[in-house]
Amino acid sequence: MSLRIKFRFFWFQKNKRSLKEIKSRGAEEKGFSLVEVLLGIALIGVALLGLVQMFYYGVMNNTNSDRLTQATFLAQQQIDFLRGLSAQELNVLAANQIDENIDVNSDGFIDARRITKIVPAGLSYKVTVFVFSKERQNDDVNNLVNEPIKYRVRAAINTVISR
Repeated sequence: MSLRIKFRFFWFQKNKRSLKEIKSRGAEEKGFSLVEVLLGIALIGVALLGLVQMFYYGVMNNTNSDRLTQATFLAQQQIDFLRGLSAQELNVLAANQIDENIDVNSDGFIDARRITKIVPAGLSYKVTVFVFSKERQNDDVNNLVNEPIKYRVRAAINTVISR
């Protein structure tokens, strides 16, 4: 026998495996098992749930930001209107609180409730404007003005107008 044939025979004897082992090992290496596939799907599902949750919180933050911006705009709009009034007109308005239900986009639905409180103080007027969400349209005005945080005020602006 030549050296080459002896080497092959020796190698085959050293690495003996049954035909069944060789076939089963070959089947394992061809693809993924059902457990591996299910584990992969579960991992992808968890990752996607995290992305969906981040997307949801992003949309909610944008919506909340839009509401706060709109409420601040409504409060500032009222302050600007009051700054253009004369002392006599401010005295008339100071007699009662101004309570308005506001339809911002003219769709027939109330979007916000704006309450304006004017208090004369000598030659000036202390003005407070509160803007609440539409859910507060039927609440008592005094409760809203006295406890704005409890009723989740959207915007509250204090200023002084002097004449």
